[in-house]
Amino acid sequence: MKINKSIIKELSDYLDEFNLSEIEITEKDTKIKVSKNNVSISNQPPLASPTYDRLTENDSSKSNTKTGTEITSPIIGTAYHAPEPGAKKFVEVGKKIKKGDTIMIVEAMKTMNHVPSTADGIVKEICVEDGHPVEFGQTIIILE
Repeated sequence: MKINKSIIKELSDYLDEFNLSEIEITEKDTKIKVSKNNVSISNQPPLASPTYDRLTENDSSKSNTKTGTEITSPIIGTAYHAPEPGAKKFVEVGKKIKKGDTIMIVEAMKTMNHVPSTADGIVKEICVEDGHPVEFGQTIIILE
């Protein structure tokens, strides 16, 4: 099976353009599913079997090499950088933080969940924008 990288690139661009977490297309017996964290291609009929041959790659549109300690979201929800609108942010790039410090709030089902840092370090990058959705396991902050 030949993989058409231009289709994967185009679908990856749609993720950002329409603020989607995943997109899937099916043509004949080929199914391509692109999500923020992986790409999978199946060459079986869609309902043929629950087990698929999968190809997983990093999302080509997010090919920035991340170095440092990644802190990931423990839950699905909406990320907030501050305890309330207009308040001081929990963390900013360049700020030194300790393990256990609140780095963000993730709202899930009308509950505000404080996300603690899992390591000590200096904030190198904040990977999610204020008020945007996050997925379980998505990198939200990178520490040096």
